[in-house]
Amino acid sequence: MSRSQKDRKLRSNPENLFPNSAAEGFDFTTAIAQALRRQYGHSPAAVKTVVRLTRTNPRSVRNWFSGNNGPNGENLVELVRHSEEVLETVLQLAGRQDLVTARKLAGAREKLREMLEMIDDLQAG
Repeated sequence: MSRSQKDRKLRSNPENLFPNSAAEGFDFTTAIAQALRRQYGHSPAAVKTVVRLTRTNPRSVRNWFSGNNGPNGENLVELVRHSEEVLETVLQLAGRQDLVTARKLAGAREKLREMLEMIDDLQAG
C-alpha cells in the first residue's frame, strides 16, 4: 500500500540513532516495529489487538508495525504496559541492559520456584 498525500511526513531522523543501536543500524521506529511484530505477529489481528490496548487510531498502529512512524510518549507507555518485547526494546535503547537482565533473572527464578513446587507435589502424591 503506498502512502497517500495526506500521510504524516514526520519521521525520526535516521542519523539520530540511539547510542547502543548504532552498531545494529536501526532507529527508534524500526526497533519498536520489530518489537511489536515479535510480540504480536504480522497479522491484521495483531494490529487490532494493539488498537484495543492503546485505544489508538488503527492507521497509526499500522504505521508503528510498518516502521513508518513511532508511537508518541503516551502510546509508548501503554505499549510498555502491555508488551514485554516493547519494554525490553525501550530499556535496551536507553542503555539499561542491566534492567533487562534483572527482569529475566527474576522471571527465571519464579519459573524455577514453580517447577520445584510441581516436583514436590508429584513426590508427595
